[in-house]
Amino acid sequence: MMVAAVRPGEAGAMGTRLSAPRLPVPDKATLDKAFSAFSKVVGKDWVFDSKDDAALYRDPYSLLWDEAEEKTASGAVAPTSAEQVVDIVRIANEYKIPLYPVSTGKNLGYGGAAPVLPGSVVVDLKRMNKVLEVNERNSYAVVEPGVSYFEIYEHIQERGLKLWIDVPGPGWGSLVGNALDRGLGYTLAQYRNHFDAHCGMEVVLPTGDLMRTGMGAMPKAETWQQFKTGYGPWVDGMFSQSNFGIVTKMGFWLMPQPEAFATGRVSVPKYHDLIPLVDIMNRLEAGHIVQGGFNLSCPIIGTSIGGGPTAMVPTQQDPEIMAVVNDPIGFVPERLDPLGVKHGIPFWTCECNYYGPRKLIEAQWACTKDAFKAIPGVHFELGEVETMPLPKEKVDTLQDTVFYGIPTLRTFSVGPLKDYGGASVVGHVFFSPVVPRTGEAVIAANEVLGTIARKHGLPVTPIQFPNAAFERTFLFVVALPVTRDVKVNQQIRAIFKELIAAAAERGWGEYRTTPAFYDEIMDTYSFNDHALRRFHETVKDAVDPNGILSAGRYGIWPQHLREQQQRRKSA
Repeated sequence: MMVAAVRPGEAGAMGTRLSAPRLPVPDKATLDKAFSAFSKVVGKDWVFDSKDDAALYRDPYSLLWDEAEEKTASGAVAPTSAEQVVDIVRIANEYKIPLYPVSTGKNLGYGGAAPVLPGSVVVDLKRMNKVLEVNERNSYAVVEPGVSYFEIYEHIQERGLKLWIDVPGPGWGSLVGNALDRGLGYTLAQYRNHFDAHCGMEVVLPTGDLMRTGMGAMPKAETWQQFKTGYGPWVDGMFSQSNFGIVTKMGFWLMPQPEAFATGRVSVPKYHDLIPLVDIMNRLEAGHIVQGGFNLSCPIIGTSIGGGPTAMVPTQQDPEIMAVVNDPIGFVPERLDPLGVKHGIPFWTCECNYYGPRKLIEAQWACTKDAFKAIPGVHFELGEVETMPLPKEKVDTLQDTVFYGIPTLRTFSVGPLKDYGGASVVGHVFFSPVVPRTGEAVIAANEVLGTIARKHGLPVTPIQFPNAAFERTFLFVVALPVTRDVKVNQQIRAIFKELIAAAAERGWGEYRTTPAFYDEIMDTYSFNDHALRRFHETVKDAVDPNGILSAGRYGIWPQHLREQQQRRKSA
């Protein structure tokens, strides 16, 4: 993860204004009528219509904090059932009240609970927190959107079920919300892409109609969470990163508890060994010889993407090595190759995880060594093959539990970055481009992002590492600081937009972003005069004729706001 700083006074013109459409907040009389109607559905204690209430739904990591364009809510309403959601949506259509549903609102770095369209009413689904079913025999669960990873984990542990969940970095968020934003985890490939691991959903459409997808569309269906597509077009994907409905139930395939787990290390001595290293790992993963995720690290300069479950990467302080790393003329990675040989320190280490019976892991590790032995100077080390489930005293000693399907908040233990240019840092937003799964792309991404970082005087580590959670691509996650200083935030927005442009020029598109940049990211997906966006808009107009649901989410605007935006551009 790259962490970028910024110096005051360097913002470009791009950082000062955003061009998203903006409607007047519904007038107080209309809002009062709608809130009164909402209270009859959920009870007055669960309608939040004061300024103080609305402030609780601000994005704490907003790059627009206290600016005119900050995305804030008019209030919120918290239902407890799909039927109440139906009633809320119908009321919103009657009064033309814009709604913005959130599962738990823990989407920090990507928008939190704040609406894209200022003045919207948040539909807070936290109270819909029932684990509806966990089926050990067929390895699936059905949950409501308010269920967090901690809650489903506790549910499974209390019942002694031999099932694992795949978890993201912070475990306090919602399974449903994380999957709908296409969040990622750490275990087997078929589970760590959380939307791909879902099976069947219940959705309240923007008209107030209740729909079930896949086999769930059949009354008395017995395979809703076992067969994804059902009959006819498979529509589930239209509800991820969109504003076409409110998901009120969702099924997930769970991972049967493996018999054992182990982490192996493959280390290579030279900078350009990364190219065959990645190619070989790709083949091993595609062939399911390595089924868990893998992490790259750079022992010679003492950096890693998190250390992995066994924390094998030390920090190096050798003066010869540090002289190359900190060379004021510029860091040339190839100059470290002979020093690595001299000091017996590899340039790259790849930690790869294995799940299954002990005999299978041992066989997979033997196949892994056979595949990598073609790289001169390669070194291998297999960690302890641990029998599952781990005893509690062992779990308590783990540096990171996510590789074992155990939710944690350890991601926040890295510690806050104190300040940038005199402004206190309160959080981060993430620039997340997808790049090819090749060593050449890793090198190129480092060069492209590093050039931008150096131009702005940003303190970054010499080498950045991609995330390998996706099966056939790498994900680069660049964290930029958020402050409460308007000028610094404007500068950071300008740098973010520069990153967008540089990545798009190379054909690297973001898979997810914070709402301040929804439109800018969608603009880069411009093939055939933005045919994809035009299709999204056609669907939006058909399923949400009043444009009341999550206007602007992922760059999808209803017709009346698109027309307003065009008028503003023409003015």
